[in-house]
Amino acid sequence: MTVLQAIILGLIQGLTEFLPVSSSGHLELGKAILGSEQVPAESLMFTVVVHFATALSTIVVFKSDIARIFNGLFAFKNNDEFQYSLKIVLSMIPAAFVGVVFESEIEALFSGQILLVGAMLGLTGLLLLLADRAKKTDKSVGFKEAIIIGVAQAIAILPGISRSGATISTSVLLGIDRERAARFSFLMVVPLILGKIAKDLLDGGLSASTSSLPVYIAGFIAAFIAGWFACKWMIALVKKSQLRYFAIYCLVVSAIAVFLAI
Repeated sequence: MTVLQAIILGLIQGLTEFLPVSSSGHLELGKAILGSEQVPAESLMFTVVVHFATALSTIVVFKSDIARIFNGLFAFKNNDEFQYSLKIVLSMIPAAFVGVVFESEIEALFSGQILLVGAMLGLTGLLLLLADRAKKTDKSVGFKEAIIIGVAQAIAILPGISRSGATISTSVLLGIDRERAARFSFLMVVPLILGKIAKDLLDGGLSASTSSLPVYIAGFIAAFIAGWFACKWMIALVKKSQLRYFAIYCLVVSAIAVFLAI
């Protein structure tokens, strides 16, 4: 993988992690187009690096919210902060369960399954269209909603289903305020990303060489900057009910991916 390819894939990861167009699906399409699958171990290490970059950009954007969550967890008081922290924890359980129990089956789906990516992008587009037409409310995330949103996040492990698109759309369809839905969606994924990175590192299945360091640095910087920008932009777009543009984009890319796969 060249530095230019790393920058392109880093930008793809950073933008699509927060924009509702599926980061995993676009990374698979990007790797297929750029032909960067020739060294699987190095490719996996690169994926870990850019995912860490986007997680870090989320922490920077939502540092006050994250501080609130930690204060709630360790305050041991049944206040709003503690309940919000519990909702975040609850929302993580479905995806964590699926990721651990069906790890090998999930990994098999991330091996150039362009037809699957195309089909799931189409599903994401349809979900975004439904959410875009939902009525605006000022409802907050409750415990029941947190679990349902968590299930949506678990389903979004499939390549091509946008995690942010699935969780934000599900939240909006449940009647949650759009800005609160976006914030909850972004906050609930940070522990999962960091947990997955820690697991990959502890498993010892990653490999890296000194010669690849410029590639990792370039990808990290590109993913962090793009992630910071996309995170800020996405909150504004959700508030303005502009999900339909991403729905159209997903449907177009879906059609192209299916056509290429067939």
